Amino acid sequence: MSNLGLELKAPSPARARGRYRPVGRILVDAGLIDQADLVHALEAQRDLDAPLGEILVAQGLVSRSEVTKALALQHQIQQVDLDADPPKPVLARHLSAEASLHHKIVPWRRIGQTLFVATSQPDTLHTLAHEAFGNSDLDIVPVLAEPAQINRQITALYGTELTKRAAERVPPHESCRTWRVAGPRRRIWAAGVIFVASMLFALLPAVTFTAFVLWALFCSTMIMTLRLSAFLARCLWGNTPLPSDPAVPSPPTRWPKVSVLVPLLHEEEIASALIARLSQLSYPKALLQIVLVLEEGDQMTRDTIARTELPFWFDVIEVPQAGKLRTKPRALNYALEFCSGSIIGVWDAEDAPEADQINRVVQHFDQAHKNVACVQGVLDFYNARTNWISRCFTLEYATWWRVILPGVAHLGLIIPLGGTTLFFRRAALEKLRGWDAHNVTEDADLGVRLARHGYKTDLLPTVTYEEANFRAWPWIKQRSRWLKGFLITWVVHSRAPLRLIRDVGLIRFLGVQVLFLATFCQFIFAPLLWSFCLPLFGAAHPVQATLGANVFYGLFGYFLFAEILNISVAMTAVSGPLHRHLIPWAITLPFYFILGSFAAYKALYEFVVTPFYWDKTEHGVPHRSSPIGSKASPLRPP
Repeated sequence: MSNLGLELKAPSPARARGRYRPVGRILVDAGLIDQADLVHALEAQRDLDAPLGEILVAQGLVSRSEVTKALALQHQIQQVDLDADPPKPVLARHLSAEASLHHKIVPWRRIGQTLFVATSQPDTLHTLAHEAFGNSDLDIVPVLAEPAQINRQITALYGTELTKRAAERVPPHESCRTWRVAGPRRRIWAAGVIFVASMLFALLPAVTFTAFVLWALFCSTMIMTLRLSAFLARCLWGNTPLPSDPAVPSPPTRWPKVSVLVPLLHEEEIASALIARLSQLSYPKALLQIVLVLEEGDQMTRDTIARTELPFWFDVIEVPQAGKLRTKPRALNYALEFCSGSIIGVWDAEDAPEADQINRVVQHFDQAHKNVACVQGVLDFYNARTNWISRCFTLEYATWWRVILPGVAHLGLIIPLGGTTLFFRRAALEKLRGWDAHNVTEDADLGVRLARHGYKTDLLPTVTYEEANFRAWPWIKQRSRWLKGFLITWVVHSRAPLRLIRDVGLIRFLGVQVLFLATFCQFIFAPLLWSFCLPLFGAAHPVQATLGANVFYGLFGYFLFAEILNISVAMTAVSGPLHRHLIPWAITLPFYFILGSFAAYKALYEFVVTPFYWDKTEHGVPHRSSPIGSKASPLRPP
C-alpha cells in the first residue's frame, strides 16, 4: 500500500513558499514507481508539454488520485473532495467567473478573513492570488482538488452566467441572434413575397414561370462554373493544396496539449464505441484531452456516461440549460472555456478518425504560417454499402471533399468548414469569440468569419470516418438544417456587402454568393429545371411559348450538360480503390438530389418561422467494421 494517505483535517494555511520535494521523488519514495520509471518520464517530458504527473498517469504507472495525493504532500496542503463537500453558492461573490475559469480555481470555504481556494495546481496559486482576487483583504489559502471536481463546481457556481455568455460570445454584427426580435417582420416579408408571386403567376403565368426558370438556370450556371473551375484546379494542381507544408514534415520540438470537443445529445450506446475508436489515436495521452459535452437534462446520455469507465484523458462537461436556445455551437462555446489545449479540435460522437490524425494536425500547425488558424480534415463513411441513399451520400461527400473543396482552396476562395474534423489555434478561435451559438451551420459561418479576420484555413488529407445518413426523413431533416444555415450565413455576411468586399475582396465575395445563396436557390428552384423533361412526355413547356423553341432546346441542352458534368465529377471523385464500387451509382445522383428540394422547402419554412431550431441528425446504424486501422504517420511523438 502507498504511504501517500493525507489525513483530512480542518483547513489550515499552507506553509510559506520554499523548496518542495519533487513529485517524482515522492512517488519513488512511496514505492509507486522506481527510479528507472522516473528517469524515463523525465526524458519524455523534454518533448511533451505536460506535467510529470500526467506523463506517469499516461504511462500507466500511477493513478491520477495518487498524483494528487503526492501534490498535497509536496505542498503540504489539504486535499478536499468537492463532490462530497461542495462550496456554498454565496462564495461565488469572492471570485469572478472569468478568473475562476482562467485560473481553474473555485472558492471553497471562508473562515473569518481566510478564504480557502480549491485548485489542482497549487504551485501557481502564489502568483495568481493577486490576479484573481485583486485588492481583496482576505487571506487566500489553497486546498487541493481533482481537476474534474473543480470543473463541476465552476459550473455549479457560475453556470448560468457562463451559459448566457456562451450564447452571446460573437459580436452582434457577426451573429444572427438579433433576429430574435425580428420574427414578425420576417413573417410579414414572407407573406408579401408569396402574395406578389401568386399575383404574378395568376396575371402573367407564362412570363412569370419563364422568369423563375431563368433565375434557376442562372443559379445553376453559377454553381456549375464554380464546380468546373474547382474540378480543373484540382486536376491541374492536385488534391491537397498545402504549399506551406514541406514534403516531409518534421516533428515539433515540443508536442503541445490538444483538446478535442465531442458534443453529445441523446446518445444511448455511443460511449463505449467512441472510447474504443479514440483509444487507437497515436498522440500521447498525456497531451490529449477529449471533452465530452453533455446538455443538462439529457438523462439518456448522462446514464450512458455513468455506466462507462472513462480513460483519464476524457473529461465530461455538462452545459446548463438557461433559456430556450439549445444548439451545438452554444455547447461548444461553453465547453471551450474548460479546455486546456493550445489546439482545439471538434469531432462528432460517431466519428472514427485515423490513428495519426492529431499527430499530422500538430505537425501541420508547427510548419504552417501563423495566419493558418484552422485545419480541416476529410470526411468519409464506413457504411456506404447500406443502401442507395448511403451510396449516393458517400458519392456526394467524396465529390465535395476530394474534388470541389480542394479546387475551391486552389482558387483562393473561402472554405466553408464542415462540422467535424476541425482543428483551430486556440488563440485565433478565442479572438473570433468562438462559434455563433444561434447559427445552425456554425461551421460554415466560422469559415467565413475566419477569412474576414484575415485568417487562413488549410486542408489536410487525413480522414475521419462517420455514419452516412441512409434514411429519407432523417436525411431531409439534416439537409434542411444545413440549407437553412447556409441561407442564414449568407444573410448575416451579406447584409453589409461593401464591408464584406473590403474584408475578403471581390472574387471571394462572389464565391460567398455562389457557395451560400446559389446553393440554396439551386435546390429551391430545382423543380423548375425538372420541367424541361415535359416535352419528353408530349407536353409543351412555357419557355417555348415565351422565348421560342430554339432558346428552349438550347436551355435544355445546358440542363443535360450540367447533369452530365455532375455525374462525371462524382465518378472522378470515387475512382480510387476504396470507393470504386460506387461508380455505377453516380448515374442515379439526379434522382437522389430530388430529396434536396424537399429539404430546401422545409429549410425555407423554418428560416421564416424557427430560424434557430436545431434538427439533430439521427445516427445509430449497426456496422460490422470501421476502416480506421490505417497506418499512422512514422513521425509520431514518443
